[in-house]
This record gives sequence, C-alpha cells and structure tokens, in this order.
Amino acid sequence: MSETVNTFEAQQQGRPTGPLVRGYEVIIGFETHAQLSTASKIFSRASTAFGAEPNTQACAVDLALPGTLPVMNKGAVERAIKLGLALGSHIAPRSVFARKNYFYPDLPKGYQISQFEIPVVQGGAVSFFVGEEQKTVRLVRAHLEEDAGKSLHEHEDFVGQSGIDLNRAGTPLLEIVTEPDMRSTAEAVAYAKELHKIVTWIGICDGNMQEGSFRCDANVSVRRPGEKLGTRREIKNLNSFKFMQQAIDYEIRWQIDEIEDGHKIEQATVLFDPDTGETRAMRAKEDSADYRYFPDPDLPPLVIAADWIERVKAEMPELPRAMAERYVRDHGLSEYDAAQLTQSAALAGYFDEAVKAGATPKLASNWITGEMARRLNAAEIGIEAAPVKAQQLAQLVKRIADGTLPNNAARQVFEALWTGEGSDVDAIIEAKDLKPMNDAGALDKILDEVIAKNAKNVEEYRGGKEKALNALVGQVMKASGGKANPAQVTELLKAKLA
Repeated sequence: MSETVNTFEAQQQGRPTGPLVRGYEVIIGFETHAQLSTASKIFSRASTAFGAEPNTQACAVDLALPGTLPVMNKGAVERAIKLGLALGSHIAPRSVFARKNYFYPDLPKGYQISQFEIPVVQGGAVSFFVGEEQKTVRLVRAHLEEDAGKSLHEHEDFVGQSGIDLNRAGTPLLEIVTEPDMRSTAEAVAYAKELHKIVTWIGICDGNMQEGSFRCDANVSVRRPGEKLGTRREIKNLNSFKFMQQAIDYEIRWQIDEIEDGHKIEQATVLFDPDTGETRAMRAKEDSADYRYFPDPDLPPLVIAADWIERVKAEMPELPRAMAERYVRDHGLSEYDAAQLTQSAALAGYFDEAVKAGATPKLASNWITGEMARRLNAAEIGIEAAPVKAQQLAQLVKRIADGTLPNNAARQVFEALWTGEGSDVDAIIEAKDLKPMNDAGALDKILDEVIAKNAKNVEEYRGGKEKALNALVGQVMKASGGKANPAQVTELLKAKLA
C-alpha cells in the first residue's frame, strides 16, 4: 500500500505520450501484491496453503500473542532476489523492516510488518508489447511484507455480522510499485499480464488471481495535456484482467465526467463492483505519513551478501526476454513474434519441441500464434492441454514446407488433429485425398476455364490492377478443391495473361 512515486514529474508535464480520452491524458501507476510461493509464512512456520478452514493456519506469531517474535523466512528473501534479477533491479545489500501502523479487525498486531525507507528491490523495468508497439514501465521498488487477515462479510454461519479469518495473516508478499508511466487501459493490462508472466515464469508466485495470489491496485488520474498531474484514485484488489480493464475504463470516464461537471477529484481508495461495472469509494486515501512508519525493533536489518545473489542467479531459468532475443537471433523471428511465443514457459517449450522435431521456426511460429492460439482461446485452455502435440505440428509444418500441403489443405489436417479424427499427418493427407495436384494437363485446363469465365478480372489485370490476379488465383484454387499450389498457379496465370 505504498504510494506510487513520480520522480519525473516535470517530464510528465510535457506532451501527451498516449491516446487522449475526450481531450484528457490518462496517467496510471500500479501497485501489485504477489504472494510468494513459500510453504510457510514470512515470519512464522504456519502453512500458507489455500482453502483451509478459517483460523486453522494461524499460529501464535500470526495471532500476535504476547511474547511472540517474528523470524525471517529465507525462502521469501530468495524469491525477492529472483524478482530483482528478473527485472534488472538493484538488490539492496542491506534493507530494513518497518511497522506500518493502522487499525483494522483483520490485523491482530495493530501494525503490518513491511519495508519503507530501504526496500530490498530497487528500480528495474518491465517491457511488453501493446499490439506490435513495445512499451517500458519503470519500477520504483519491490518490498517484502506480511499480508493481513481477511474479513468475511455476510457469511452463512453469521448472517448480519462479519467474521475474521487469520489464515492469510503473515503470508509473504512482494509489493511491486511502478512509476506512473502507463497512458491507457491497454498499456495497464499489458503491463499486468507481463508482470504476471514473469513472477510465474521464475516460480516465485503461482499467479492465481482468483485466490488472491496476484492482486493489482491501479492508481488512476486524468489531466489536460500540459497540466500538472491530477489527483489520483486507487482502485483496490483487481483480481482479473477483464475486471481490471472494466474498472480502469469506468474510473477514467467517471473522473472526466466529474471534472467536466465542475467538481474536484478527491483522493480516495475505491473498489470495483463487477455486477454494476462501477467503482465506488471505500475510504479517503491515506498517505505514508498516516501510517506512522518506524523501524521494527524485533527484526534486524536484512543483509544479502553478493555470493547469495550469485547462487540464486545460477539457479534462475532462462528469462522470457533472453529467450525472445535468442529466437530473434537464432531463428530469425521478429521481436513481436518472439514476445508472443514467450508468453509462458509452456508455450515456449512447445515451440522449442516443434523446432527440435524439424519444423521450420517461422512457419511453426505462425501456426502457434495464429491457428493454435485462436483455438486455445476459443476452448479456454492452455497450450499444455492442446490436442495437437508439438511433434504433430512439426510434421504438419514440414509437409507445408516441402510443398505437399497448401494452406487450405493444411487447415483441414489441423482440424482432424484437433478433433482427434486422426493422429498422423501423412495418414490424414492420404485419407482425405489432400495431396497437391500434380497433373499439369488438368491444372492447365482449369486455368483456361477460369480465364474464360472471368473476363472482367482478366481485363483489369491486363490494365494494371494486380489485385485482379488474386481473384483469379482464388477461382483456380476453388476449382481445384484447394489442391493446386498457389505459387505455381500465380506464375502460370501470369504467363498465360502476359
């Protein structure tokens, strides 16, 4: 719940860097709580497993019973180091824990142990694509802290009352704070997806947004271009990318409407209601001074030696950005295609397996990011559950590359693989009679018939309209049942029409 810091305010008061909404520039910063994948809590041995009965995983330390003292979880620190390495951040050799004081029923101690003045991870950046345009968001910090408990309202066991579940109290978090660098909802969602990919890729967080493992707070403000930064409102606990987009879009419209009606935007924390599609104020937004931070006397400074960082670095997997660079360098892919293929470790592994099985990298990339992605989205499944295995896709791509399969026929083969109609590409080609037309005489006859029946296209092509040739090629492909080779048809038509 730290504040998004703007260290380049003067720079941000210049020309707008994103699309205007009704003449206003949108300014967005993010604070993301990533629950760390440790088996026990940050300062106690209690389990972090999700879904247990209320208050069955809260020990004396979590309950803040007298005489208990926090002990740092080494695994949480290692995960912070991993994040710092993945984001190109500075990992502080010495960081300090602080008490963040506020009173709420689900916070037994009356304060939260967090980091304030000296966080463990400092700076860094996250780069991502919005469409085919690459963007970069600068990070302020990522700090370790404990989670609070959870208030349960209108529970079936106590209607009209609120209950407190302290199972979540003490769960280790990394709060990742950005500069206010995002200028549209599209950028904000793309940033959140990229960060989600990184924390799950390096294994520090399971990324389950429904269970609260990856919670995003968006600080949103608007201003006329050239004006100083507007007053922000913080949208709390956005737990899906869909709701994130809806909430930010609504908040932008609401703030502009308020300003246009002559009202002043008041700093506040708001919640998004998916049922109404609206944000509503929860409380006045606090600043850091309201929390009366001071160093926690029960915890010594966190010291991270250089050799510890090196050991963690040696165990890190290849990062998505490094893998994307390798795809560009070794396979000749575009930066955009490489970024698409590294959206998850499973997707990148699928591509690697297909290439290893003999698929041409560019063709494999086109099929994975095109037809495969379309079907995965429609079925709402991940690449791990794809009916078409990497070796099968490689076999399909090889038949396209060697001229056995035109694109239309290849889609028929893919459909058969996807639906389980067949499992071997060559057998499907044989069964469906999809081999290309090799009878020169039959193809020549089709060409003559198409030319004769499409005099207007012929006249337009001879008059200099290249697009008319595409229409003729399409007619030949239709007449051949998709068996003709499009490139061959194009050359033959040009020769006949010359």
